[in-house]
Amino acid sequence: MIPALLRENLDRIQPLLDRAVASAITDNWAARTKHSGGLGQIESLVVHYGLIHGTSTPQIQRKGLYVFTSDHGIVQEGLTAEAQDATALLSRQFLRGGSAAQVICREARIEPVLVDMGGRTEGEPGALNHRIADGAANICHGPAMTEAQVNAALEAGLRLAESAAGRFDVVGLGQIGVGASASASAMLSAMTGRDASETTGRAEGLDDATLNRKVQAVRTAAARNHADTHSPYGALRCLGGLDIAAMTGFIVGAAARRLPVVVDGFVAGAAAMAARGLSPDCLDAVMFSSLSPDRAHAVLMKFLSVEPILDLGLRESAGLGAALAIQLLETSVRLYQEISTREQA
Repeated sequence: MIPALLRENLDRIQPLLDRAVASAITDNWAARTKHSGGLGQIESLVVHYGLIHGTSTPQIQRKGLYVFTSDHGIVQEGLTAEAQDATALLSRQFLRGGSAAQVICREARIEPVLVDMGGRTEGEPGALNHRIADGAANICHGPAMTEAQVNAALEAGLRLAESAAGRFDVVGLGQIGVGASASASAMLSAMTGRDASETTGRAEGLDDATLNRKVQAVRTAAARNHADTHSPYGALRCLGGLDIAAMTGFIVGAAARRLPVVVDGFVAGAAAMAARGLSPDCLDAVMFSSLSPDRAHAVLMKFLSVEPILDLGLRESAGLGAALAIQLLETSVRLYQEISTREQA
């Protein structure tokens, strides 16, 4: 059953299309001394950002990056080149400032936040502790989470979004957790009806044999939980994970408060897919940072009918694409504010 806090947030979400705001931003761009449409997607980025905030004079001063971490039991099927303790190692790297995303955060003055939703090892000092369980169960044998667990993860994301809306003008959303891409692939299969061969990507370093095991595991998980995944909530509970559920709640909570969210990578994209299933208007407040080389990510983006801000072939999902996109978004707003008008010129 959907928790009451989630229902309250869903009821607050409205379509964010405001023709007056969109026209005002478009007219302001046209008044700048430049070729018509000369800044390409930069101009539409500012329109989208202004629509989320509901203003033709958007500002970006406070920026955050939330990275959610959790383990996934499906790795027991031997479908990854990484050991499961890689979740803890990558989390430690992020917290110590050594990850690629952290480099961009320092450069762009983005505040990084690591949210520990639960894994096989003890939580790392410096992470926000929202641990619910020791990771998700193996979805090849049954649901990823109990109803109580998925509801707790959704509520954690909702509350974090409420806090973020009071702290930041824009936030990025990323993920750390071995096995999460297989869970996201299973969700994509359940929600689109596509076979695992289309929804499963080849992670870096994956040989053909391991990729075949991953595809078969995703196919098995989708079939094993088929009876309970006809709704977005059911697909999230049975095939997702604590991190994906928390990100889903975060996206819903952010949309309810008109906080722009820049989604990073395939796994966070699966959370956006679940959020859209709960409320289609959620995606009005979401921007998609980048497109990975995996076909599965392209399938997801096409299903959501969205385009990435960047297409750099990034496979890193721990917030790098989101941080880069936020940096570009801030630059876009600065250009909108500071390019002189024809009268000024």
